[in-house]
Amino acid sequence: MTIPEITDSHCHLDFPDFEGELDAVVARAAEAGVTRMVTIATKLRNVPQVRAIAEAHAQVFWAAATHPMSVADEPMASVDALVALADHPKFVGIGESGLDYHYTADSKAAQQESLRIHIEAARQTRLPLIVHARDADDDMARILTEEHAAGAYTCVMHCFTSGPALATAALDLGFYLSMSGIAAFPKSQDLREIFAAAPLDRILVETDSPYLAPPPHRGRRNEPAYTAHTARVGAELFGLNYADFASRTQANFDRLFWKAAGAAV
Repeated sequence: MTIPEITDSHCHLDFPDFEGELDAVVARAAEAGVTRMVTIATKLRNVPQVRAIAEAHAQVFWAAATHPMSVADEPMASVDALVALADHPKFVGIGESGLDYHYTADSKAAQQESLRIHIEAARQTRLPLIVHARDADDDMARILTEEHAAGAYTCVMHCFTSGPALATAALDLGFYLSMSGIAAFPKSQDLREIFAAAPLDRILVETDSPYLAPPPHRGRRNEPAYTAHTARVGAELFGLNYADFASRTQANFDRLFWKAAGAAV
């Protein structure tokens, strides 16, 4: 029986957790039907390593940004530098950028400046913005809405765990919500209800590996193959069989990450 194909829309294959194991990790992903993955550089100085991973593995694409939790310690990104990255054929998104007030609220002003820079780069490249949001729902909704009114761009709310108001704001702008392993945790019923109320054509799946492994691997290192576990939960939420849900999320990924969709894998 053919395994339905899905895409891990967000992972971190350059992290030390995967050192020396990338060939095996990519192979296990393929066995699980995860035929594509987007690996994310969270600091622009890590671009060479992340780009090299994408160049070495046909199934891997990449994106880059300054993560909001790193904004205070890294040089402020420039629009020109981000736009220049898009010259690479496997560079498919701007991110992850965003706002994180959980541990780093003291840098909120710099985070907001950085987010607006990344939004402008997404506009100019027409590549999707990949957003990280934690404990910053009001500011996030405000900035995303203000910036969209100033000039349209596309966006995915990666590893979405925020409240229904931010979900509604993002969906109203035409943005996408991405399900991580958190959506499969037993105590995440409120989050599952947010996803279930969203349009199916705006849903992606991801691991955010090496973090947030879904059951039955919770508490251990996450990896792209485990996207399948989260996708099965998504299929249940939308009342679909797994193959249909996989097909719909593939179409969603192709629509948003159009540059990856046009590449031969």
